[in-house]
Amino acid sequence: MIKFLLLGLIRDRHRSLFPIIVVTLGVMITCFLYSYMNGFVSDFIRSNAIFDTGHVKVMTRAYADIANQIPNDLALFDADQICASLHQDYPQYDWVERIKFGGLLDFPDEEGVTRVQGPVFGLGIDLLDSASTEVERLNLNQSLVRGRLPEEPGEMVISDDFAQALDVEIGDLATLIGATANGGMAVFNFRLVGTVSFGISALDRSAMLADITDIQYALDMEDGAGEILGFLPEGFYDDDVCTETKDAFNANYIQNDDEFSPVMITLLDQNNLGDLLFHIDVRKYIMVIIFISVMSIVLWNTGLTSGIRRYTEMGIRLAIGESKGHVYGTLISEAVIVGLVGSTLGTMLGLTFAYYLQEVGYDISSFAKGTSILISSVLRAHITPGSFYIGFIPGLGATILGAAFSGIGLFKRQTSQLFRELEE
Repeated sequence: MIKFLLLGLIRDRHRSLFPIIVVTLGVMITCFLYSYMNGFVSDFIRSNAIFDTGHVKVMTRAYADIANQIPNDLALFDADQICASLHQDYPQYDWVERIKFGGLLDFPDEEGVTRVQGPVFGLGIDLLDSASTEVERLNLNQSLVRGRLPEEPGEMVISDDFAQALDVEIGDLATLIGATANGGMAVFNFRLVGTVSFGISALDRSAMLADITDIQYALDMEDGAGEILGFLPEGFYDDDVCTETKDAFNANYIQNDDEFSPVMITLLDQNNLGDLLFHIDVRKYIMVIIFISVMSIVLWNTGLTSGIRRYTEMGIRLAIGESKGHVYGTLISEAVIVGLVGSTLGTMLGLTFAYYLQEVGYDISSFAKGTSILISSVLRAHITPGSFYIGFIPGLGATILGAAFSGIGLFKRQTSQLFRELEE
């Protein structure tokens, strides 16, 4: 029976060619968009985790309430002790101390008079310890554009776009002017030794990186850290594991009467990432439903047109003794074959385009200027196991639904009417 149906579809292109083309295109778009959305989400989570949120983050309760203002006067002190406890209690994480800060970066001329200056967003991280994982995590060696990374105290790197905007060169001396954790004025000199490009517009505008020890000294934060970030192995966020860690930590450390007691939050608790990622997941399913609906309508109309043209065939089949149920079943079987062929071709094409976007990417830096979102300026797809079967849902579903709807007309017509059309 399957061989008979296949031969019929091959010999009669009107029954197979257009439906297969429609299914192939629909599945290709579904597969590609699904992989693209996976890539967007993965890159978005990765960028935010690496540069801002970590997989989990420890701060004081007071700091957490206004974290967007970078209130270093509410930072964690005795950070080394807290970090050591975290390493002991939760060894599956890589724990690192960081200090965020803002200020004015002033470049003087040869006479010490201000030549150029600009507002800077800074990050104090462990750059000088050879055992530190921060250089690798932030991909600084590959991000380096000019010069080198800091190797001695008092050295810094800034974003290459920032350096070009200020027209400064490697080796220039700069003064960081900001506020200390005690409310005083911070003034500290740095030597520019390199420039980096993160490929993230929000950072490349005015980023500065220096060793955390220098920043602690400059901001009067000895043994202090604004945040302690924890990262799971392989860099993949697992909400169940992180939530379990958060609950266990907070049960042991939170003191209701102390606003400086440490508190832990997860990646999804920050920057409304939980709500954002939830809406993205919902839109994935909406996309699939839309394609099923649209393709069902198109294939339904195709089935109706084909059915009208095939009334003579149906009349002959009924005349020789086939039941309406059997004829209807063969229509559904043909739809399954068309759906499988179209879904397979569409998935192959969709994965081809997705793989290209995954490996090569698409540069949107010209469109991302001015954005404050931590996401790469190179769009990439991400092929997951779901990418291999997601297209079969609308591909098979729409084809079968279309055939099922169009074939219902067979039962609404009298056998005698089909015979009359056969005689004509």
